[in-house]
Amino acid sequence: MSKDKFRVGIEVGGTFTDLIASDGNKIKTIKVPSTPLRPDEGAMNALLAANIDASMIKELVHGSTVATNAVLERKGGRVCFFVTRGTRDLLLLQRHDRRSIYDLHYKKPEPVIPRHDTYEITERMSADGSVVINLDRINAAEQVRNSLGNGRFDSVAICFLHSYANSDHERILEEIVHQEFPNLPVTCSCDVTREFREYERASTTTLAAYVQPVIAGYIKRFSKSLKECGFKGRFSIMQSNGGRMPAEAMAKNAIAALFSGPAAGVVGAIRGISSSGYNNLITLDMGGTSTDVSLVSNGESKLAPMTMIDGLPVKTPVIDIATVGAGGGSIAWNDDGGLMRVGPRSAGANPGPACYGRGGTEPTVTDAHLIRGTLQADSFLGGHMDVDIQLAKDAFAKLGEFFELSVEEMADNTIRLAEANIVRAIQQISTERGSDPRDFVLVPFGGAGPLHAARVAEDLNIEKVVVPPNAGVLSACGLLLSDHIHYRTKTRRLALIDDNIKNIRSVIVELENETSNYLNSLKIKGKIVYDKVLEMRYVGQAFEVSVDIKNEDIKKLTAQRLSELFAKAHHQIFEFSKIEGDPVEIISFRVGAQINPETLSTNETGATCSSTLGSKRIKMTERGKRLTADVKERANLSSEPVNGPMLIQDVNSTIFVPQEWKVSKDAQDNIILVKVN
Repeated sequence: MSKDKFRVGIEVGGTFTDLIASDGNKIKTIKVPSTPLRPDEGAMNALLAANIDASMIKELVHGSTVATNAVLERKGGRVCFFVTRGTRDLLLLQRHDRRSIYDLHYKKPEPVIPRHDTYEITERMSADGSVVINLDRINAAEQVRNSLGNGRFDSVAICFLHSYANSDHERILEEIVHQEFPNLPVTCSCDVTREFREYERASTTTLAAYVQPVIAGYIKRFSKSLKECGFKGRFSIMQSNGGRMPAEAMAKNAIAALFSGPAAGVVGAIRGISSSGYNNLITLDMGGTSTDVSLVSNGESKLAPMTMIDGLPVKTPVIDIATVGAGGGSIAWNDDGGLMRVGPRSAGANPGPACYGRGGTEPTVTDAHLIRGTLQADSFLGGHMDVDIQLAKDAFAKLGEFFELSVEEMADNTIRLAEANIVRAIQQISTERGSDPRDFVLVPFGGAGPLHAARVAEDLNIEKVVVPPNAGVLSACGLLLSDHIHYRTKTRRLALIDDNIKNIRSVIVELENETSNYLNSLKIKGKIVYDKVLEMRYVGQAFEVSVDIKNEDIKKLTAQRLSELFAKAHHQIFEFSKIEGDPVEIISFRVGAQINPETLSTNETGATCSSTLGSKRIKMTERGKRLTADVKERANLSSEPVNGPMLIQDVNSTIFVPQEWKVSKDAQDNIILVKVN
């Protein structure tokens, strides 16, 4: 690479940490093992392995699973939670649903804050924002001193009833806490989510406060390490909504980084192959721990207004991603009923799959590929990582004895079962939401995604698979391809009638101003593009449908036009729309401001690192058949289609082309797999 300053993207996954560096002309990619206990060390190791001088980095964009792991492993900060008097059990009551209706031992998900750390404040707002009971400052200050005085809390969360309509009481208590304990971070629900539904809002607020000390500490450590190495550039963090924000802003809004890694992959897939003319995609990001799938329509990812983590709701805009425990490190096992399972438990980065030789003894998907021959020991990670096939076979021996099958058969069945899990996840985000997978191309990435893509596509009747350049580190690419994005939401219940159009326009403009002013306050400059969504429903319905109005002229908006857009969105999901004239209402507004910074150019994304892997022929087992397959380097493919079976070797991933498929390379260096009819 040249000596000019360059941009770097680092994505910390469950098993590997990926790095991509660009100097404006060429790119460099690196994969190193993650360090789960100290993820920032893994990121610094990636810089070291890439031989990058931190003083030459003008921009570093980072994505990690730190916030996610803090929740899943229950290793966040200790939070003091203040609520309206009478609502102390809000986090325990939750909703009256039962997500696993046939599980006799079902228990509701455990909140991150125990009841004894929840304290009541005398105050009350009505649903329209009017004051029912005033907050007494003197009593509130005494309660704060009694609750926080022993110094056992790391942060404070405040969620009062109906504060989305009037935040005055939350602001007063926030001021009191800052006066009494100025060093304690405070998270108010009115800053995290201004939408109704008390449990979801309380859950989101407490999760934000729970991960706040962890994220702030992580960013502080990482920033310090970078500074000690001479880094003076811009440092940004990826958000769950597919956009990045300056690190100092993310340290105060940690909940936005909950799913930063998977979101970066979707952005990388969209931007990476946009020049090839593919706009309808199903992304398949398969790493070492899990597989994340998402649906992209007309070149845009879908944002969900809420997601779940460990059974707990998070009401903040996130890229609509379904995750299944089917990664390279996912463990194959037999359940109490004698059935074979794969995942969700994973060998992770430490000890990792058995073939890594780091002490792992349980059979994983990566071990299965090595045994089948769909992964070659001499080309793992471009030949830079040693793996032991005998250790993989030893790991499968016990499972093979249980099912009375050979090690090779067990390995084949493991991969087929993992693929079935992935197919089910894709059905959740496509057919179950009104989209036909056959109308999309499958875009696999991550270290293991291209190995499984063709068979997954086959099971979904998808006829084309597109593997972008640098697929193994595409999530890291997505970090540099992302925009600066900030979202604001607001609940404002309005009937969809002409008399309310003025109010509807007013709320949209208000949120546009809030989002743009926030970006300007962070000194982020550039042309702003607004994403606008209305959460709408028929009067009497319990939940809303997201209606995209980004391309609508707000000044010309009418009730009739909004009704048409709502009917179309409702029909796509539920396959029906009520007759014209049935009352419709708007419940919430969501507006996002986007600024596109300097990103990778088309030439850069199309440039792959050179490889020294050779061509050969191998024996392999796949779906019960013994096959002879060609092994080729990615660089040796052309626009002329060739038949499988074949393994295509790349520096950071391997692409498997089954016997019934053809493969070629297009002008943008994408690998194209097409099913032979």
